[in-house]
Amino acid sequence: MDCGMITSKSVLLLLSLIFWGAGVALAYVGSYVIKSYNSFEDFVSNKYSIIPAAIIIGVAVVMFVIGTVGCCATLRESKVGLGFFLIIIMIIFAAEVTAFVFGFIYRGRIKGDLEKSMKDVFQKYDGLNTETHAVDYLQSQLECCGVNNFTDWTATPWFGQHNNSVPHSCCKANNTQCTGQLTQLDLLNTQGCEAKLEQLLQDVLSYAMLVILGFAIIKFFGMLSICVITCRSKKNDYQPLYAS
Repeated sequence: MDCGMITSKSVLLLLSLIFWGAGVALAYVGSYVIKSYNSFEDFVSNKYSIIPAAIIIGVAVVMFVIGTVGCCATLRESKVGLGFFLIIIMIIFAAEVTAFVFGFIYRGRIKGDLEKSMKDVFQKYDGLNTETHAVDYLQSQLECCGVNNFTDWTATPWFGQHNNSVPHSCCKANNTQCTGQLTQLDLLNTQGCEAKLEQLLQDVLSYAMLVILGFAIIKFFGMLSICVITCRSKKNDYQPLYAS
């Protein structure tokens, strides 16, 4: 068996192992992206932004199955199995390219979606409703206050109804002396939440896109290996991997 065949078969076996590992990695990335968006879902009006993550999780599930098929097809020298493996790799490759394109498109829409939805949610803040919990979680987690900065609270009903103060979630962490009064600026987080949340979501989506791109490149080399084996097997009767 020539070096090209050995290399191609070894690549496919390695690719099958990578499929299993990639399935775990992609499942984690997809879940992380969805969890990040769900944590701030009240501020993201465009739910289509999680489409790339949903595609990633779908691809991860398929990868576990395909990894097994690819390994068995390579060891059993099944041309039908390898043909099926090639078709599946091409489909997954297309799905990953689609996810990458969607991620690129929605990455540019994050800012526009956040600006309007965040202002609406902050205006509804009353200390009790679901919007309140969302805003408090956002401000405490990102250590921010208001949409653009802390002065945004002066235009909300909450500010006038509570002695011209901002919510306690605007206070710096572990500060028990903060009352929310604007006279205590040294005890308040003064930066706005929109820029910080936008950067967080941009980073998460960029991370997901890099992972997609990396695995798409792996699929490309897998398709090349199958083509090499298929073409040479017609001339060399497809020698077994374990042949002497």
